[in-house]
Amino acid sequence: MTSLQIIILVAALAQFVFELFLKLKNERHMASMRSVIPSGVEAVMDEDTWKKATDYSIEKSKSSRLEELIGILVFPFFLLFLFPWTFGKWSTSLNDSIWQCAWVTICFLTVIQLPNLIFDWKRQFVLEEKYGFNKSTKKLWLTDKIKETILSLVIGLCLLSFLIWLYRSLSTLMPEFWWILAFGSFFAIQLLLMILWPKVILPLFNKLSPLEEGELKDRLMGLSEKTGFKAKTIEVIDGSKRSGHSNAYFTGFGRFRRIVLYDTLIKQMEIEEIEAVLAHEVGHYKLGHIPKRMALSFVLGLLSFAVMALLLKSPWFYAGLGMPANLMGSFSSLVVGLGLSVGFFTYWITPLNNHLSRRHEYEADQFAKDSVNGPEPLVRALRKLYVENLNHPIPHRVMASFHYSHPTLPEREKALLAG
Repeated sequence: MTSLQIIILVAALAQFVFELFLKLKNERHMASMRSVIPSGVEAVMDEDTWKKATDYSIEKSKSSRLEELIGILVFPFFLLFLFPWTFGKWSTSLNDSIWQCAWVTICFLTVIQLPNLIFDWKRQFVLEEKYGFNKSTKKLWLTDKIKETILSLVIGLCLLSFLIWLYRSLSTLMPEFWWILAFGSFFAIQLLLMILWPKVILPLFNKLSPLEEGELKDRLMGLSEKTGFKAKTIEVIDGSKRSGHSNAYFTGFGRFRRIVLYDTLIKQMEIEEIEAVLAHEVGHYKLGHIPKRMALSFVLGLLSFAVMALLLKSPWFYAGLGMPANLMGSFSSLVVGLGLSVGFFTYWITPLNNHLSRRHEYEADQFAKDSVNGPEPLVRALRKLYVENLNHPIPHRVMASFHYSHPTLPEREKALLAG
C-alpha cells in the first residue's frame, strides 16, 4: 500500500467509527424513552404511535449500521485492487479516446454501486413493508432501478465526456486557468438539468398533474399571489404508488420554479395545514435560500475544480492511488480517485452545511407563520408529518446537530410559538 492509500483507509475507518458511535448513542437514547412518552410529545403522538416511531427509527439506524459495516469491509477491495486493476487494464490516458475514458469511468462507478441494490431492496420490501409504508411492487422497483441505471449511464457518459473534452481543449489554450471556464460550463449544465429534471426526467418515474380545481387550489393560488410568488401552477405527484410517506418540495428557479405536493400529503392534511406547508416552501424562495445555496455550491464547486487542476499535475497523487505512469494527467482516473476518497474528508464539515439548512428552515417557518396569520396551522401540519412518517421527534442532540438538515419538531414548535 502507498502512503496515500493508507491515509484514505484511515479516513474511511475514522468516519465509520464515528458514525457507529453516533448511531449507537442515538439508538440507546431512543430506546431509553420508549416505555414512557416524554413530556410534550403526548400532544403529538399516542402511546402506540410513539412506540412504533421509536421502533421504526431504531430499525432504520440498525439497517444503516449494517450497510456501513459492509461498505467499510468491501472498500479496501475497491480502492486497493479493483480501481488500479480496472484503469490498468482499460487505459484512460490522454492519448485514449474521450468516449473510452468516460465509458470506463462511468461503468466502474456503476459497478461499485451495485451492492447498494441489496440494501435498497431490503429497505423497501422488509423495513418499509413492515411499518406499512411500502406501496411499490417488485416489478415497479425493478423497472425504476433499470431506468435509473440507464439514465445514470447516459447522462454520466455525456457529461463526463464533455468535461474531458473541455479539459483537453482548454488546458492547451490556457493551461493555468482552464479550470475556471470548465467549471463555468459544468455549472451551467447543472442549472440546465435542474430545469429539465421536473419536465423530462421526473415524468419517467412519476405522474405530475396540476392541482385540480376547488377550494384547495383557490386557497393555495391566493396564498401564492399574496406572498408574491405568482406560481403558474401547483402540481401533485403520485408518490403513493411507491410509498406512504408524504412531503412537499420546491424545484427549479426563476420562471421555471414550481412547488410539488405529494398526493399522500393532500389526503392526510386539512386545507389550512397544506396552505401552511406551501407557505413554508414559498418562504424558501422569497427569502433567497435557493440562490444562497446555489452561490455556496458555486464557490465550493469552483474550489473543487481548482484542486483538481493541481492534482492533475501531481505525479504523487496518481502514484499514490496505484495508477500506471501513463495515466498521469488522466481526468477520468482523477475523478474516480476523488470519488472514492474525498467524501471521507468532507464528511467532517457536514454539521456546517446542516447548521445553515436548519437556519433556513427556521426562517421559512417564520415566513409561513406570518403568511397564514399564526403558527397553529403549520404546527398541526408538522405534527401530522411526524406522525404519518413515524419520524422520531427527540433524537439525541449530538446526532441532530451533526446530521439533521431540519430542526427537530420540539425546536420548530418552540420557535413558532415564541412571541
